[in-house]
Amino acid sequence: MKMVKSLILGSAAGLLAMGGAQAADLPVKAKAVEYVKICSLYGAGFWYIPGTDTCMKIGGYLRVDTTFNGGIYDSPAWSGDIGQHNRYADYFAARSRMALTVDTRTATEYGVVRTFAQGDFQFDTLGNNTFSPNSINGSLPVAGANLLHTPGGGYVAVEFVFIQFAGFTFGKSASAFATPWHGYPGNNSSFLLGGHDTVTGVNNIQYTAQFGNGISGTIGLDDPTVFNRTVVANLTVPLTSTGGIANAYGGVTAPDVVGNIRIDQAWGLFQISGAAHQVNASYNVLNTTGAPAGAVGLPGAAPTGLSELSGHPDTKWGGAVMAALQIKNIPTGPGDDIKLDATYAIGDTKQVISTSSTSPLFTMFGGASNFGSYQSIGFGATSDAVYLPVFAGGDGDLHLTKAWGVRGAFNHNWDPYWSSSLFGSYSAVRYDNTAKAFVCATYTAARVAAPSLDYSCNPDFNVSQLGVITRWTPVKNLTFSAEVMWFHLDQKFTGSAILAPPAPKPVARYDFKDQDTVSLNVRVQRNF
Repeated sequence: MKMVKSLILGSAAGLLAMGGAQAADLPVKAKAVEYVKICSLYGAGFWYIPGTDTCMKIGGYLRVDTTFNGGIYDSPAWSGDIGQHNRYADYFAARSRMALTVDTRTATEYGVVRTFAQGDFQFDTLGNNTFSPNSINGSLPVAGANLLHTPGGGYVAVEFVFIQFAGFTFGKSASAFATPWHGYPGNNSSFLLGGHDTVTGVNNIQYTAQFGNGISGTIGLDDPTVFNRTVVANLTVPLTSTGGIANAYGGVTAPDVVGNIRIDQAWGLFQISGAAHQVNASYNVLNTTGAPAGAVGLPGAAPTGLSELSGHPDTKWGGAVMAALQIKNIPTGPGDDIKLDATYAIGDTKQVISTSSTSPLFTMFGGASNFGSYQSIGFGATSDAVYLPVFAGGDGDLHLTKAWGVRGAFNHNWDPYWSSSLFGSYSAVRYDNTAKAFVCATYTAARVAAPSLDYSCNPDFNVSQLGVITRWTPVKNLTFSAEVMWFHLDQKFTGSAILAPPAPKPVARYDFKDQDTVSLNVRVQRNF
């Protein structure tokens, strides 16, 4: 019996040991995997951030384009070395960009809380459209900062960065003055003039109210420093020979007040926008002579030790109004539409002579018409106001510049793969009679030598643009496009004179003449 008992107990112990060993070999139960969950509340592409009730979407595009006889993004050859057509001008300029967007949304008892940001990783042609040492050589005091575009270089640009909550928007976003298409009714070019453009965002605070049936209203405060100022010119600093004016704007003491009323329905869109813009100068006495090329010194319109004692013009308010219209479902084909906007501004010229960057100063050269002239020149100075202090023979008041413009496009789909747009703009800049007299007196006395008998001075100018673009989309979200754009500068000077334009142009006799240029932009873009 003892043997049987010992055998049974030993067998039981062996089975327990084996069971323990097998149990030790079994895998420990893993925690449940938290898979990404689709968020269908806000459209395609959103997903829940694991462990939260916040939905996120990551998107953007990759774009490569090249402009011939112009600057990046189809900038016309309207200034600089490309406007001079000299040996420093690049025949083409290119940019490669990847835009990355992050969009988050969270439902709350107050409505959706949204954040949005876009960063652009990009690399450009060094100097954009010029290889002049004055533009790309970082060792010169007069050089530009283009050395980010060297081998292995590039930079990140910031576009929209904002928070939206309960109808409010805080951050860098489109102005309440803007249309949904900004400066792009049908074009690739970032330089279609004639109206407002904050497509890359401006620091602001705004509130939008929805009234139902597609009707809304928005009011906002914009920071004007970067995107809504051109130049206030103290005419004791004479215009350059090519019409350049030094900037005597004072500091910002008030934001731009902007707003719109919009109707957005199945038939299209109609919008009325308004803006109030403060125009204020710095001082009456400013440095009148800029440092020569290659030297270090005060730039034109820089303050001196006498500036604060000299006083300043009284601050004035200007502004702008705009009407915009989009017509959908037109009989030419499905998806076709027409977009138009018209703007009138006083002391707020950036609302008309606007790009996705700064307002241009036009300086273009061409062939001569008169015997004995070296070449012809056309220029137009973009400003918000000009003034001439009393001690210099003026009235000391700010004379606000007027401007108006219209632009638009007809967009047509040939089939699901091919589409085209015909677009254009017309803009005008006007100085009042007193401002013209001050501008012309200072310009002619300081910059004009041996004028012809038919010479006359008038700083007013008009600009026109007309273009066509065709797009091919062989597969979804991949588009190839080609755009041709004509630009015309209608300047108002007459006759000829001996001028001293920037080098490498010589001091010579130049005819005052309207100028034209044509550019070609080709682009491939993949959206994701």
